[in-house]
Amino acid sequence: MARRALGAATLAVVQAVETLACEPWLVACSGGADSLALAWAARHVASRRGTPVRALVVDHGLQPGSDAVAAAVRARLAGFGLEASVAAVTVPEGRAGPEASAREARYQALSDAISPGESVLLGHTRDDQAETVLLGLARGAGLAALSGMRAERGPFRRPLLDLPRTTTADACAELGLEPWHDPMNADRRYARVRVREVVLPVLEAELGPGIRDALARSARLLGETHSLIAVLADETEPGCEADCRHLAGLAPGVRRQLILEWLRDQGVRDVATVHVDAVERLVMAWRGQKGVDVPGGRVSRRDGRLYVTLR
Repeated sequence: MARRALGAATLAVVQAVETLACEPWLVACSGGADSLALAWAARHVASRRGTPVRALVVDHGLQPGSDAVAAAVRARLAGFGLEASVAAVTVPEGRAGPEASAREARYQALSDAISPGESVLLGHTRDDQAETVLLGLARGAGLAALSGMRAERGPFRRPLLDLPRTTTADACAELGLEPWHDPMNADRRYARVRVREVVLPVLEAELGPGIRDALARSARLLGETHSLIAVLADETEPGCEADCRHLAGLAPGVRRQLILEWLRDQGVRDVATVHVDAVERLVMAWRGQKGVDVPGGRVSRRDGRLYVTLR
């Protein structure tokens, strides 16, 4: 199809994909409007460039007939010439909840499916970014979480982050593609759905229709700040990450970033802002405390240094 024949929405999606590097792609496709429009655009751009592209449909198995849905999405992709495979995953039950567990299982399946030199394309839009920032604000999350999703991180690429969700829906309509509507995306038991269907519409009604753009823009600016802090933290002399005197002399943002990275390096998982706060108090407000609990362990201070004991 020549470019002049593309509809306005389809052209916008294609142009977003064209900003990506010329490399092999694996498109993550659920069959929803965002990933379906992305998959079509990726095949279109890759065919013009002569580069490999394929898709992966992840079957989470969370709903009856999910295997049939995955097979239908695969057939829909094949209908416009995109080779696709299906990966069935098991979503474990855990404290994180079904949304987070499904996301972790999905990313693991995508990571396992990557071929050497291949990048994974994800269909997150500006609306997803705005929802992510609001959820982070509600949790009292730190700078990293409030920075939202990165356009590029490791092998993952999100070319549609600057486009609204309406554009991908319009692109599917222009192309005659029927998206799959996941019933979980309308289930208000999930926080993200409540943000999408309740919170954001109220904010738009009270503050104006530009709230999604403003949240996404804030995420980008915070991301730049976080990147700078990470660079400054990386310049710290090795071995000083747990030295309380050294940490106390740093700017707060750099100190907190170092504490976060140090906890992760010590094997502490699921580190949240509250844990960084508690450890920072061992550095800045030391009064002989015995220590503070962190996920899976405890941090203590002895002889001017921090130590982690894992359980």
